[in-house]
Amino acid sequence: MTPFNFFFLLYFLLIPTSGYFQPLEDDGFISGVISNKGLDFAKDLLIEKGIDTVVLLKLPEIENTAQVALVGNAKVVLSDITIKDVQVNSSSVVIGESGIVVVVSGATVDLSMKWKYTVSSWLIGISDHGTASIKVEGMQVGLTLNLKNQEGGLKLTLLDHGCYVGDLSIQLNGGAAWLYQVLIDAFQENIASSVEDGISDKIKEGIEKLDNSLQTLPKQIALDKTAALNVSFVGNPVLTNSSLAIAINGLFTRTSEILVPRSYNNGYKVSSACGGLPKMIKVSIHENVLKSASLVYFNAGKMQIIIDELPDQNLLNTAEWRFVVPQLYKRYPNDDMQINISVSSLPVIQVGYQDIGATLSVDITIDVLEGGEVIPVACISVDVSASCGVEILGNNIAGRLTLQNFSAYLKWSKIGKLHIHLIQSLISSTLKTVVLPYLNLQLKNGFPLPTIDGYGFQNTIILYNYPWISVCSDVSFIDEDYYLIQHSTYVS
Repeated sequence: MTPFNFFFLLYFLLIPTSGYFQPLEDDGFISGVISNKGLDFAKDLLIEKGIDTVVLLKLPEIENTAQVALVGNAKVVLSDITIKDVQVNSSSVVIGESGIVVVVSGATVDLSMKWKYTVSSWLIGISDHGTASIKVEGMQVGLTLNLKNQEGGLKLTLLDHGCYVGDLSIQLNGGAAWLYQVLIDAFQENIASSVEDGISDKIKEGIEKLDNSLQTLPKQIALDKTAALNVSFVGNPVLTNSSLAIAINGLFTRTSEILVPRSYNNGYKVSSACGGLPKMIKVSIHENVLKSASLVYFNAGKMQIIIDELPDQNLLNTAEWRFVVPQLYKRYPNDDMQINISVSSLPVIQVGYQDIGATLSVDITIDVLEGGEVIPVACISVDVSASCGVEILGNNIAGRLTLQNFSAYLKWSKIGKLHIHLIQSLISSTLKTVVLPYLNLQLKNGFPLPTIDGYGFQNTIILYNYPWISVCSDVSFIDEDYYLIQHSTYVS
C-alpha cells in the first residue's frame, strides 16, 4: 500500500454516522465522516493493499541439524522460502480510545521453498535437494494505530502489532521418507516464527513509511496566483468506539500570507447524519470557508470582469442605445462600447437549508471606445440576490448560480440623467446571458475531491444544514470514462 493512498483513507476517518459531533476546535471549518460501512470498506482496501506487499516476500534461510536413526547427523537447509498467496477468512476494525485496531483472523498462507540436506558419517556421505509447499492455516494478524496532531500535521504511531501462525503443513516434492518427519520435528517452529517475523516486520516498515509521508504533507495548497487553502489539521483526532474524528482549518488565504489564526468561529454542532442513507463518507464544509474565499478575492481586486462581447453584439454600440439614452448616441455616435462590472462591497454569503444565498453589490460602468481610448460615461449600481446550488461533477465539487432578484440605481453619469427603468431589461439581459454564465463557467471547474488509487466518490448527495454544506457519498473504483460521461452530461 502506498503512503499517499493510505493517508487519504485516514483523512476521511472522521465523524460518527448518527447524532451530532461537536467540532474538534473552533478554527476547524472542514470535517467529515466515515460510517461503519465506510470503515469496513477502508479496512478491506487496506488489507488488500497490505497483502500485495506481503505476497512474494522472501523469508530468511533456515538451517538446522537433526540426528536421524540409521542415517546419522543430517544438516538441512531451507532456502527461497517465499509467500505465494494470502487468503483472509475474516477481519474487523475497531476504533476506541486506545487507537484504531485492525484484526485479521483465520487467514491462510501458501508458501514455497527449496530444501537440501547432507549426511556425513564414518560409513557414508549422502545429499539430496528438492522443493516443498507449505500451508499455514488459522493465522491471526493485529495492529493498533494512533494519530496525533503534530504542528498542524499528523503523526501516525504503531502502538502494537503482531502475527500468530496456527497450523502448519508441509508437502515434499521428492526426498527420503525420513526427511518429512525431520522437517516437522526440527523446522516447524522455525518456519512459523519466520512467517510471523516477516509479516510483523512488513507491518512496522509500512507504518514507518506512512508516517514519513504524513510528515511531508503540505499545510497550505496554492489554488491559483491569488488564493491558497489552509489544510493544516486542527486539534488531535478524537477516537470513540465507532469513529475517528479529524478537522482541518479549511480557510482561504492570500498565497503570500503566513498562516495565522483568523477571527472566525464555527460555533455550531455538526449533524453527522446523511438523511437516513447509509453512506460511507460525509464531508462537511462551514460557510466560513466560502466567506474566506470571498474575502481573499475581493481584497485582491479579482471580482471584476470586462464584457466586450455579447450574444447580440449590437448592444455594445451606441447606435443601439439611441432611443433609450439619446444623449449617449448624440455625443458618441456609432461608437463601440464595453461594460466593466466590479463588485463594490464584500459579498454576503450564507448557507441555508436548501441552498447557499449570496447578496452582492456591483458597479456596472459603461465605457465608450473612441479613438483608442476607453471613456467611462456612466455607472449604475446594482444590488443582486442570487442562490447557489452545490453539484458533484465527476469527482469535483462544483456550483451553479441562479439569479433571484436585483435592483439598480444611477451612481454617476457624464452624459446627463439616465432613466434606469428604461435600461432595466438590458441590465437583466446582461446579468442572465453574460455575467451568470461566466461565473458558472468558473464555478463548474470546482475543486477536486480526493481519490484513492483509482477509487472515488460515487452516488453522492448534497445536504444543507445551516451553516454547513455536507457531501455524503459512497466510495468505489471508478475509471476515467465515468468522469468523462459525468462531465459531458453536465456541459450539455
